[in-house]
Amino acid sequence: MNDEQQPQFESAKSEVQRKTLDQREQMTELMRLRHSCAHILATAVLRLWPDALLDIGPPTEEGFYYDFELKHRFTPDDFPKIEEEMRKITKENQVFEKSIQTRAEALAYFESKGQTFKVQRMGDIPEGEPISFFKNGEFVDLCAGPHVMRTGNVKPGGIKILKVASAYFRGNEKNPQLQRLYGTAFKNKEELDNWLLMQEEARKRDHRKIGTEMGLFAMDPEYVGPGLPLWLPKGTVLVEELERLAKETEFQAGYVRVKTPHLAKEKMYKTSGHLPYYAESMFPPMEMLEEDERKKRDALMERRADLIQLAEGMGKAIAPNPSGYTEEQVRHDIQKLETEITLLGGRYYLKAMNCPHHHRIFAAEPRSYRDLPLRLAEYGTCYRYEQSGELFGVMRVRSMNMNDAHIYCTAEQFAEEFRAVNEMYLKYFKIFGLDRYQMRFSTHDPARLGQKFVNEPELWKKTEDMVRQVLIESGINYVEVANEAAFYGPKIDVQVWSAIGREFTIATNQVDFAVPARFGLTYRDRDNTEKTPLCIHRAPLGTHERFIGFLIEHYAGNFPLWLAPEQVRVLTLNDEAPLVEYAKSITAELRAQFVRVEGDWSANPVKAKIADAETSKVHTMLVVGQRDLEAGVVSVRLHGKGNVGAKPRGEAIADLLASIRERRA
Repeated sequence: MNDEQQPQFESAKSEVQRKTLDQREQMTELMRLRHSCAHILATAVLRLWPDALLDIGPPTEEGFYYDFELKHRFTPDDFPKIEEEMRKITKENQVFEKSIQTRAEALAYFESKGQTFKVQRMGDIPEGEPISFFKNGEFVDLCAGPHVMRTGNVKPGGIKILKVASAYFRGNEKNPQLQRLYGTAFKNKEELDNWLLMQEEARKRDHRKIGTEMGLFAMDPEYVGPGLPLWLPKGTVLVEELERLAKETEFQAGYVRVKTPHLAKEKMYKTSGHLPYYAESMFPPMEMLEEDERKKRDALMERRADLIQLAEGMGKAIAPNPSGYTEEQVRHDIQKLETEITLLGGRYYLKAMNCPHHHRIFAAEPRSYRDLPLRLAEYGTCYRYEQSGELFGVMRVRSMNMNDAHIYCTAEQFAEEFRAVNEMYLKYFKIFGLDRYQMRFSTHDPARLGQKFVNEPELWKKTEDMVRQVLIESGINYVEVANEAAFYGPKIDVQVWSAIGREFTIATNQVDFAVPARFGLTYRDRDNTEKTPLCIHRAPLGTHERFIGFLIEHYAGNFPLWLAPEQVRVLTLNDEAPLVEYAKSITAELRAQFVRVEGDWSANPVKAKIADAETSKVHTMLVVGQRDLEAGVVSVRLHGKGNVGAKPRGEAIADLLASIRERRA
């Protein structure tokens, strides 16, 4: 098949990033096992469906997958047959043999097999990197490894096919839709069984399931749109409690709050660098020109047309050139006009991030070193055009409210500010009972300065050393990962584990010594010179949407008292008037203290009332009967724990208020 016959595919939008050779060398034993299982899966599929076309099969955090194109549509009914074939291949104890091919040899091989996706993937391999193949039995794949030694190193009882899903080639919906088979593998059957039990518990805790059952949020793709959650009253309680926590914590830490609009001119994002590089993750622009801007644009476009005509005439050497312009000068002026037209301001974008707006707030007033550090905080609403296949409940959405802040500081202040941010993370971990966490510290690659990373070698070294030292001194559990920093500075991704051991990325903390300069941000230093501040981007609670999704699964909907949508429900043993009045007075007293309390003084049996409160995940039930009325006490029940005894009414209320105020777990 020659180049003209090759199918044309769109470039990547969103897909797994190809690992570098260094990253592959660092793959764990389990990741190598899973990578090998992806090859065993492809071998099995080709034995069962020889017409299958292959794309890629990487290991993942939870297993592996392989993408196929074939006429047969996979269903769960196929899984046992595929697993059985995979077990046969492990028992054949095939050796994983590596070989090196030239680019021409590799292309010729896959073209001869009609494996068009593999031909396209050849372009992903950097020039100069060896093109390697791995062979096990009859199966040969384009792969840089690494693998286990033999298929027999994979235990037959440790393999499981999990699901099938659709996936576009290179993550682009304009490309062919492939079938993705997901699987997992462990060292043995016992580890696999334990993992499957955890997955079953995770399904019970699925935030989409619990969120619907508890009436926390709703999705309305028909009228509102996909990925745009509606927070219902009970879910809004969670939003507002988290925001209250953040505001109180940030106020104590010296932050000042700001508010910014939900959109901005195109010039903002061109200056920040988000356009054009982040354009595919932003909503399309809105065209809006004022009358004077429209007239100016028309005049600029008319002038540009004249210059283009002049340039074309120069190229043909037939047009008169009374101005004395050189062709180079004409083309320079055309480019300058095109920039003016682009930046005129007719295009607006929905805000995909808060930092550019905060940079403009910094620039709104003259700044001195005395003003620093300046900590600007906002729960800002952002909009990102996630691909439809990537949307997932409230964990992955298109509209999000971010616990954002930007700290502008001098280089001398940086270490202390970064330490304070980390301490804030630790405080939040304690409040939410997160005992297991890890900071993923991403650094730069000096060889790629000026390419992937801003060319400031001294600042890179200085800030990375400071971040590393702060992490060590704080006793924070962290891992260091090379070549994964943001283009403008080192970053930390915050990984946490839920109550059942599921890993989540909830926040990112970044150092920025590049973008403030793009916006011309300066402060006057002690020596009366203008200097550019460093900027720390931080969002300890991430977005409402993602963090609440995590908390729903972490607590299984059984939120602590301070966070529970319905904190207290007062229940009566019967509906007699004196008892109802007593219950209503308790309810009123709690409401006066802004406790979220409801009452049930219906004639229903008290067992039914308790069962209803338990189903609704009410944190505390205060049950009152005739004896309680006469003694001025209440019987306290806790969700999932049952009766904890009777207390004097005042003491019970005081305990509730203290627990809420202190945000007890």
